[in-house]
Amino acid sequence: MFDVQHFLKEMGHRMYLQRKQLGLTQERVAELADISPQLLSNAENGIQVIGSDKLYRISQALEVSADYLLSGNYSEKDAQILQNKLQETTDQKREAIDKIADIIINLDTN
Repeated sequence: MFDVQHFLKEMGHRMYLQRKQLGLTQERVAELADISPQLLSNAENGIQVIGSDKLYRISQALEVSADYLLSGNYSEKDAQILQNKLQETTDQKREAIDKIADIIINLDTN
C-alpha cells in the first residue's frame, strides 16, 4: 500500500539535502521557484502536497530533475545538468572532479 506521508517526507528530505548542497536558503529557492518560503518549508517537511508546476519550478531552482525529487532516481536530465556544469568549469577543475569521481566509484569495489 502506498504511504503518502512517507513519500512526502522522502521527497521533502531530497529537496532539503539538495538545497543544502547548493548552499541556498529556503528564501532563495522560493524566490527562484516563484513560490512562498512557507510552501517550500512545508514541502521539505513533508506536510504539504505540491502541484506539478511548483514541483517543476523547485526542481529547476535546485538544479535537479523533478524525477529525482519524486523518486530519488537520477534521470537523463540530471546527467545533462551535470554535464552542463562540467562544461562551464576549467580544465583543471574537470580533471580534479574526474579524480574525485574515480575515488568515489572505486569505494564500492574495495
